Parts: sequence; C-alpha cells; structure tokens
Amino acid sequence: MPSSEARPAKAERQAQILLELKLRPHVRIADLAARFSVTPETIRRDLGALDARGQIRRAYGGATVPYPDARRDLQARQGQRVEERARIGRLAAGLVVPGETLMIDAGATTIEFARYLAIAGTPVIAITNCLQVASLLGQTAESEVILCGGRLLPEEAALIGPEAVESLSRYRVETCVIGASAVDAETVSEAVRGFDAIKRVMLKASARAVLLADSSKHGRRDLARVAPLSEIGMLVTDRPPEGALADGCARHGIELRVAA
Repeated sequence: MPSSEARPAKAERQAQILLELKLRPHVRIADLAARFSVTPETIRRDLGALDARGQIRRAYGGATVPYPDARRDLQARQGQRVEERARIGRLAAGLVVPGETLMIDAGATTIEFARYLAIAGTPVIAITNCLQVASLLGQTAESEVILCGGRLLPEEAALIGPEAVESLSRYRVETCVIGASAVDAETVSEAVRGFDAIKRVMLKASARAVLLADSSKHGRRDLARVAPLSEIGMLVTDRPPEGALADGCARHGIELRVAA
C-alpha cells in the first residue's frame, strides 16, 4: 500500500470523487478505496458527506450523480440497481446463439446485455439505436454492428424520431432485445419520449422479442404504450413476477428467465 504521503487530504479526495462522477455514471466504494489508499469506511464517510450536501446520490456499493426529478436520464439510471441489471444482462447474453441477428434498443439494461455479449465474444449481427451498444459490440471482431439513423437524444445516448424508425424498418432479424420502464399484466410501456416508437418497430421487425426488465419495473405502467404483453416471447428479470403480472405472463405463455 502507498505511504500516507501519497494519500490526498479529505477535501481533495472528495473533489476527485466528484470529478470521477463527471467521467463515469457510477463509482464503487472498493475502487475508490484502492485508488486513494484508504479504507472503505473512509470512502463511505466521504460519500455520506457529499450526499448530505446534495452533490452525489448514494447507490448500491457506491455513488452516482444526483438527478433533479423523477425522470432520470441514462447516466442516472446506470447508477441504480447496478447488480440487478448486470445479472440480467449476463444471463440474456448467454442465451444468444452465435451468428444470431439482433435488434437492441437503448437503455441501461440493454447496455449491460451488450457488454456481456462483447465480453463473451459471441458473433452476432446487431442493429441498434444506442450509441453505447454500438460502441461495445463494435470493439469485437466477431460482431457486425449497424447503427440506425435518426435524431440524437443526448441524455439517452440514443437515436430516435421518424428517420430512426424508417431506418430500422428496412431490416428483419431473428430476435429483438428491448428494455422498458414499466411492464404490467397487459402492457409494456415506456417513460422516455420517442423510445416507444423505436421499440414498436423493433418488435415488428423481429421473429422473437426478449424483454429485459428488473423487478422495479414490475406491475407498473408508464405514459407511452409500447405493445401488449402478449407480443413478448421472453422476460428476463432479477426476481420472479408476482400477482397480476405473474398471471399475465402465464396467460400469454411468456418464457421467464430469472437472473438470481
């Protein structure tokens, strides 16, 4: 371990933590402790002080940037339910068949799916409206990536609008992998304006639909209706659905995969 002379003072350390959060959506206590050569307890106190001043938002195992209102953009969502989304992404990536043709929409959980697909080196042809998905899969020699056209939605790092819909509609794929902000017994829905149209065209263009949705989305309905639940072939989640959603999945014959 470096000597105490190499350790920044508390104020400097907290300033560097804030700088890290400008560069990354989420920082982990263990990583910060190793970087600054201090104990995890020291980092927890730093994060507690920053959280009390409203400069960060505590999250599982670390911290993320605060969000101003209930409508959280991609960067904020990537700092929430980190472990759950990672498990979902890893499980879903393991279900992909080498050579499969995919459409992948934009979202925090679909990005995790693309990350694990890239780590595995599974060869695919992937069509997406998500800049991060394209970047992750584009770094692997095994995959061919097609990024659709459209208008950039900067806070979501995604392409939307009529041009994006028209661009995606030119293709036919075996599977679409989509996320959603809400799913109930009858409906898949979305809170981000413009995402609903993208998801609908992906559903129409694919032979099979896989929905990635952590349990915080269960039993909820948001503003924009994407599709009836019956159009989903598989739900990959972190906890078995309960109540009406469980009944709806059974009624519509949806295959469930739980990333425990």
